[in-house]
Amino acid sequence: MQLSGKNILLTGATGGVGSVLAEKLALKGARLALVGRDLSKLNALKQRLAVGHGEHVVIDANFDAEGVAQPLVDEAVKKLGRVDVLINNAGILDFIQLEDQSEQRIAQMVQTNVTTLILLTRALLPSFKAKNQGHFVMIGSIFGSLGFPHYATYCATKFAVHGFSQALRRELVNTNIKVTYIAPRGIKTPMNDANTSAMMEQSGNKMDEPEHVAEIIVRAIENERQEVFIGQPQSFFAWLNGVLPMAVNFGLKKQTALAVPFLRKTKD
Repeated sequence: MQLSGKNILLTGATGGVGSVLAEKLALKGARLALVGRDLSKLNALKQRLAVGHGEHVVIDANFDAEGVAQPLVDEAVKKLGRVDVLINNAGILDFIQLEDQSEQRIAQMVQTNVTTLILLTRALLPSFKAKNQGHFVMIGSIFGSLGFPHYATYCATKFAVHGFSQALRRELVNTNIKVTYIAPRGIKTPMNDANTSAMMEQSGNKMDEPEHVAEIIVRAIENERQEVFIGQPQSFFAWLNGVLPMAVNFGLKKQTALAVPFLRKTKD
């Protein structure tokens, strides 16, 4: 896919990966609808992209609220004229034991990471089908194939996104509508707090720079890849988990013990 001239709806646009991804897409000549919950950050990003990279639009939206998807898509279409690509990048995570995670936070994570993603995709599907063209991009996680201790709810949401992506791709197999699933490992962004980063370092788990991940996402869209897993050995363990989960269980026992001192006790 040639990105020049394409209209792209990008959620989570002001996050660590989202803002870098927005810059790379703008450099390719795409026009962006930048979606996030902080209007001041969105406007700052829009102004930064406008310097030599075209005119873009912003939409502020609260993804943990119900009924946000269809109005968001309607606004994007009104401002852009059409949407060619949807990049579902918005997401939240906690590094926490399940019993310490509040019911409200669990509901918020499912709403943000799964429900709104599905509803945004559903809202755009009729227009993609009408022109028999479009591209859905789901930013998942290695944890969508590898259940990892102390990320139980987050893993559940990313397993859901992975399964949704596969099922939708197969549902659309006789169309020209593409579905790409991207599974990064840990990324050095504010979403992974100091405790998480310290735990990753002590356990020997490498984390990637947002620049690296964003570049892979752009290439995956251009090459219309179906699935891309980022980083080793995490990608290998994600594969192994589908073949020999008991071996992965054994391998993660030490990881589980190492993580305990770094855990947060509560997350509202």
